[in-house]
Amino acid sequence: MKDHDVQAMSDADLHVYEAVAARATAGESTDPDTVTRLTGFTDPGVRRSLAKLVALGALVPSGDGYRLGEHTFGVDY
Repeated sequence: MKDHDVQAMSDADLHVYEAVAARATAGESTDPDTVTRLTGFTDPGVRRSLAKLVALGALVPSGDGYRLGEHTFGVDY
């Protein structure tokens, strides 16, 4: 498991992560269009954050969407 540095995430990255995490509690992966709708961010901005979060290991591609990766910090939902 990677040791994730939450401080490496921008505010936008955290909002994107939280959008995916909120849906993950229901066992759902989240596609980029849904993340764009949930966050109100632009599509290119969401895709940049998703790519960064995947590179950090915080998110994992799953089908047409993303799910939570392994993490060393808590998610309260």
